[in-house]
Amino acid sequence: MNVYLVGMPGSGKTAVGRELARRTGLRFVDLDAAIEAASGMGVHEIFAAQGEPGFRELEREALRRVSGGEASVVACGGGIVLDRENRRLLRNTGTVVWLVAPPERLRGRIRPGTRPLLQEDDDLDRLYAEREPLYRQVADRVIDATASPGRVAGAIQRGMP
Repeated sequence: MNVYLVGMPGSGKTAVGRELARRTGLRFVDLDAAIEAASGMGVHEIFAAQGEPGFRELEREALRRVSGGEASVVACGGGIVLDRENRRLLRNTGTVVWLVAPPERLRGRIRPGTRPLLQEDDDLDRLYAEREPLYRQVADRVIDATASPGRVAGAIQRGMP
């Protein structure tokens, strides 16, 4: 069974995922890193060359590969829920954990200009409003992600079978 971590950029998916994988002995997969490895390009390069639609197609392919592999803790990209097929795969191939943090906390965790879709001051609020209902739709569990990665991983682990 996979444990998929979803949430906004800056919610701690990668840090929490690494810690949860260490605690559970499951393999850890950072989906953005898997996309980069498969494409031979960084996320920024993919967005520059192919735009968001090209990136989303690569993301969908990476999720398909991971969902059919060995049980893993998967740190998904913040926009994974935008695609209907991705939402179906997430729900049908594992437990989806939504890491929630308020936008003001997220702003303090994200370096300006490091994310392709977060270039303007109001981008985070816009993305949060757009994605929040989709995170809620796919989530099996909702976890407060304002604590340290260790505490968040512990909260997730306590709810695992």
